[in-house]
Amino acid sequence: MSETLTRPPLPALMSVSDRAAERLRVLYAGAHQGQLLRIGVGTRGCSGLSYEMTFVDEPAVTDERVEDQGVTLLVDRKATLFLTGTVMDYEIKDLEAGFTFRNPNEKGRCGCGESFHV
Repeated sequence: MSETLTRPPLPALMSVSDRAAERLRVLYAGAHQGQLLRIGVGTRGCSGLSYEMTFVDEPAVTDERVEDQGVTLLVDRKATLFLTGTVMDYEIKDLEAGFTFRNPNEKGRCGCGESFHV
């Protein structure tokens, strides 16, 4: 008899919170109409890696398409190893607002929060 190996499902590449989805809808309907947000990871800061966000007119061949909460974003294929399972959120604080990332792959961040390492 052969046994069937049961594997847990892989986590989603990325997902977006309700707040991030709403903010993307506003951006896509306004100044960035016809564009998509591309998420990548670059080298920067004291911990070595940082999130990069760029609006693009069309996907690159190396982009992975993520659809969640009724919005679409792109992930640079080179960043998928670092971003699998990440939740993108949008936070509004007293003096600033912006997209944030809850990344289960992060092992630490620098003191200023500009960069992370895995």
